[in-house]
Amino acid sequence: MFLERAANRAQRKGWIEVICGSMFSGKTEELIRRLRRAEFAKQKVEIFKPGVDTRYDEVLVVSHDSNRIRSTPVPSSSNLLLLASGIEVVGIDEAQFFDDGLPSVCEQLANSGVRVIAAGLDMDFKDGPSAPCRN
Repeated sequence: MFLERAANRAQRKGWIEVICGSMFSGKTEELIRRLRRAEFAKQKVEIFKPGVDTRYDEVLVVSHDSNRIRSTPVPSSSNLLLLASGIEVVGIDEAQFFDDGLPSVCEQLANSGVRVIAAGLDMDFKDGPSAPCRN
């Protein structure tokens, strides 16, 4: 995908991409692939993960294929707004572990010209579709 860079962030159009599926379906692998492409294109990229997700590493996002990328663990979705200043592409791993404010935060980032890529489960153990994918 080719994207021209606008002179300033207010002129850019942001959007939200959602990578969702079941466990072991390659969500994190796809997230890392998209973020690496953005880095290769010299875009300012930051990836966030929920602070509670320390399964593979405290800071790194790690796929089941052992690909890894540096991330910033955050306690809540509202922290993304504070930490994404000047960032062109925001990646979010394990979206289902974030609080209910995540959809609103993603929308605010996109409305400010940021490309947001969120990866997470499309189902939870309780009642089917998880919060990030609900309408």
